[in-house]
Amino acid sequence: MGWTKRQFVVQAFEEIGLASYVFDLTPDQLQSALWKLDAMMAEWNSMGIRLGYPLPGSPQYSDLDAQTSVPDMANSAIYSSLGVRIAPSYGKMISPDTRSMAKNAYNALLKAFSAPIEMQLPGTMPSGAGNKPWRDYDNPYVRRPVDPVLAGEDGPLEYN
Repeated sequence: MGWTKRQFVVQAFEEIGLASYVFDLTPDQLQSALWKLDAMMAEWNSMGIRLGYPLPGSPQYSDLDAQTSVPDMANSAIYSSLGVRIAPSYGKMISPDTRSMAKNAYNALLKAFSAPIEMQLPGTMPSGAGNKPWRDYDNPYVRRPVDPVLAGEDGPLEYN
């Protein structure tokens, strides 16, 4: 099982030095950090970094105790980046170590989880001499591009 959203939020507060046995986090602070976490994960999702994080349809439907299916290698990138985002709201300065850890972990996520957009040739381009009609089909042009419909973290939908 992955971490819950609450665990990411509490770990981010701990990263900036606000979540220890001395400080009690209020429900408003937790909710505000949860909204920033959801916004950050939606931003990453739009950039092609799909981690299995359950995005709510609306901020009102976001549950702090919802389970995520985020892989373990992405946990430090999430909570350290969230800590960098919430620190200015509480007047905290981010340590250079935390900022460096967030950047390095995010770069590792970019390498591991981002999927490049597949380039497709236009349907008006000749297929060339190497594409013989008996191999595939009897058409002198390449096949029409497929317009993928994004369907969450799995990518394009396929119809049979």
